[in-house]
Amino acid sequence: MNTAVRGPVTVAAKPIGPAGAVAPAPRWARRAAHVAALVALPSSLWRLGLALGFPLGYTDQGLRALVGPSVWGPFYLVALSVLSEIAAVLTLGLVQRWGEVVPRWVPVVGGKNIPRKAVLIPAWIGGAVHTALWTQLLAWWAIPHTNMTQTGATVVGFIYLPLVAWAPLMAAATLSYQRRHRR
Repeated sequence: MNTAVRGPVTVAAKPIGPAGAVAPAPRWARRAAHVAALVALPSSLWRLGLALGFPLGYTDQGLRALVGPSVWGPFYLVALSVLSEIAAVLTLGLVQRWGEVVPRWVPVVGGKNIPRKAVLIPAWIGGAVHTALWTQLLAWWAIPHTNMTQTGATVVGFIYLPLVAWAPLMAAATLSYQRRHRR
């Protein structure tokens, strides 16, 4: 970074770049986004195991009730895991260049700027949805889980507990994006 000396104080100069260039995300925002992208992984892997037929804390009857006899139960668990991971990875767009400009390899719109509202509105709504969905997991151990083994209920509680952090981490990364993209 360029610095200019003015008397006894050293002042950092603004980086030189194209007009309208956005400063990179601060380190704390990058860390928040990366951790947010990881918090969905344990529960997604657990659901994939259930979809493959492993009880993973459920009683045999509880697993049959969850997955069901048709293909829809496992399909639902796999789809939920995939969608969770896509949402988690999209959180990285709040601190990466591809969250500001469509990658060039994308047909038709590649290289174009992504409108600020097209990022911020889904990000804030996603944070609100995550808050509504996952905050209740703080009470996981206070809820009886009759379709799970005692050990399974404890372990699953810890597998799902990181999801509670998703909303505040996402909110931090979104706030950073919003501040960096002020008009």
